[in-house]
Amino acid sequence: MKKLLTLVFLFSLLGAGTAIAAGPSVPLDRANIDLKDQASLQRGAGFFFQYCVGCHSLEFARYNRIGRDLGLSDDFVVENLIHTTNMEGDPTGIGDQVHIAMRASDAEEWFAQPAPDLTLTARLHGPDWIYTVLRSFYLDDSRPLGVNNAAFENMGMPHVLWNLQGWQRNAGSLEEPQLEMVSQGALGTEEYDQVVRDITAFLTYIGEPVRLERTQIGMWVIAFLILFTFVAYLLKKEYWRDVH
Repeated sequence: MKKLLTLVFLFSLLGAGTAIAAGPSVPLDRANIDLKDQASLQRGAGFFFQYCVGCHSLEFARYNRIGRDLGLSDDFVVENLIHTTNMEGDPTGIGDQVHIAMRASDAEEWFAQPAPDLTLTARLHGPDWIYTVLRSFYLDDSRPLGVNNAAFENMGMPHVLWNLQGWQRNAGSLEEPQLEMVSQGALGTEEYDQVVRDITAFLTYIGEPVRLERTQIGMWVIAFLILFTFVAYLLKKEYWRDVH
């Protein structure tokens, strides 16, 4: 028993140390997403499948489930969200999982390793982390892809949204970054922040599609318990009225 407790204690310390080591180098910005905003989720899906799905998969999600949850028709999903084919070369089906178009061999050659699946990223790191990372790219000539990230140092990922945000430089240090814009993209700062917020909301939904449904069910359960408690109180009062 003592050995078991010792192992549990050591593993807990290891997990805590890993969490600290993987922590961000800058304070996280508040994403302030609203999962009830279906329009935001729809925009986020559009941006993800336009800019991200070339490298990042959502292997625990299916196209038809995404369309159903976000209020998108199957025809819209097929025409606007599906950009891949299956092993036989036929278009990916509406009921298939979301895989990437890039071959694993190409990913290893270009980026040293395949890009991670993003299905559970929001549950692992939280929405604020995603929001901060997508706003924290800056120019860095020392990196193979020419960019670094203040919230994820030495990230092996290009700034795929550069045409929307523009380019930033780090006027501070790696320990205390100070990002400032040097070349404005197609969108203003507030507009770009909204794009990132929409993507963050979509990835948060993807990580737990039943979240809103579970919340609604929970509210009905609480309401039922309150009503049942009131009825039980009246029943108890009526039952004990003649006992005394």
